[in-house]
Amino acid sequence: MKLLIPGGAGYIGSHMVRYAQEHGHEVVVLDDFSTGHEWAVKGCEILRVNLLDRDKLSQLLKGRDFDGVIHFAAKSLVGESVKKPEIYYRNNVVGTLNLVNEMLENDLNNLVFSSTAAIFGNPVTDKISEDHPKKPINPYGQSKLMVENILQDTCNAYDFNSTCFRYFNAAGAHKSREIGEAHDPETHLIPNILKSAGSGGNELKVFGDDYDTHDGTCVRDYVHVTDLAQAHLLGLEKMKDRSGFSAYNLGCGDGFSVFDVIESCQRVVGESISYDMEKRREGDPDKLVADATKAMRVLSWKPEFLDLDSIIRTAWQWHTR
Repeated sequence: MKLLIPGGAGYIGSHMVRYAQEHGHEVVVLDDFSTGHEWAVKGCEILRVNLLDRDKLSQLLKGRDFDGVIHFAAKSLVGESVKKPEIYYRNNVVGTLNLVNEMLENDLNNLVFSSTAAIFGNPVTDKISEDHPKKPINPYGQSKLMVENILQDTCNAYDFNSTCFRYFNAAGAHKSREIGEAHDPETHLIPNILKSAGSGGNELKVFGDDYDTHDGTCVRDYVHVTDLAQAHLLGLEKMKDRSGFSAYNLGCGDGFSVFDVIESCQRVVGESISYDMEKRREGDPDKLVADATKAMRVLSWKPEFLDLDSIIRTAWQWHTR
């Protein structure tokens, strides 16, 4: 297949590019490199454009033919979305609308969308299935849910297919050690713990110990970034015989608190990791754990990394490469 991957230079996007190439597919990356890295994508055509630039986007996609579009381009910082919501609605919602419009104009009918567990808000069940109530508690989650609704309406109105993946916490790095998580600033827990371990003095901050969890810190479900890439390709393949709108939750089904993750990192790196306690961040739910049985059943998704230590080990190999 020939694939267009908006946001393909980002953390998850670059692993999607690499996974697709390893499985014999031709890739074209669309990215403005505002947060992505050009070194993270190799052996593919690059279209340098921001999705908000409608004229340039139209020029670059006019007459192009792709078997599928796998869309990662988005702002994704929860805390920032609370402080600057307008950026998230403009970038995530309007940008995706522009992309969908150009797809319709060019008869490109298959879109895989990178959604998030943040669309669910505070969970009312131990594990979150696809039909869990959707009540985002931050603008980031709200923007992603708005896009899902737009895509569902588009599928109902046109000959258009869309698969949305709500993944929980992406983690880990590619086995080659050539690409991994490299955000600036880095806000994700595992890379910040590993940076702290590798620095010999960079103090780790834990945000909040008063959540309604077994040890007072946030509980999250971690899924390896390559396993996410596998699911996206399976979702695209499935649209050949399953038209319209589909949505799947992606996670390992196990919840780990911040302190659990620190302990796992300590086992992997072989040293004690110190931290400072800070007040909780606005917009963070207590607990998010996936029920991913639908993806496993319908898509035959089979995650390779099933325990937290193995996920963190790949991230540590990337950080110490």
